[in-house]
Amino acid sequence: MLTPLDIHNKEFKRSFRGYKEDEVDEFLDGVIKDYETLYRDNIEGKETIERLNSKLEHYQHMENTLHSTLVIAQETAEEVKLNAKKETELIIKEAEIRAQKLVEEALTKVRKMTGEYEELQKQAKVFRTRLRTLLQAQMEMLNNDDEDEN
Repeated sequence: MLTPLDIHNKEFKRSFRGYKEDEVDEFLDGVIKDYETLYRDNIEGKETIERLNSKLEHYQHMENTLHSTLVIAQETAEEVKLNAKKETELIIKEAEIRAQKLVEEALTKVRKMTGEYEELQKQAKVFRTRLRTLLQAQMEMLNNDDEDEN
């Protein structure tokens, strides 16, 4: 690639009927100045492109990292949700089993108390019958004593 220094150091051979040297030098000075500006702008443009490409690469890396993090977060959320559902189902099953046990225990107690109540009713009936029999026997004895006295 041609540099501004190459243009500045270029020497042309002189010929008899050549161009005016001052005009050529003046024109070449303008070309050198413009070329130098373009050359610097080109270098700055390349540096800017490199810097921007570096930033772009950095941001793409960040995007990939964020994407990976998001995927992991979603998977973790799904796992937590699934575990919570399983735990909830387990708690419900345990509660149902406990409730069934309590119902069975309550039914057993009711049956036992019903049996005890029926037994107490029978005993009360037997007691009343015996008491009635005893009272009747006492009444008969009193009646017999009254008859014997008369």
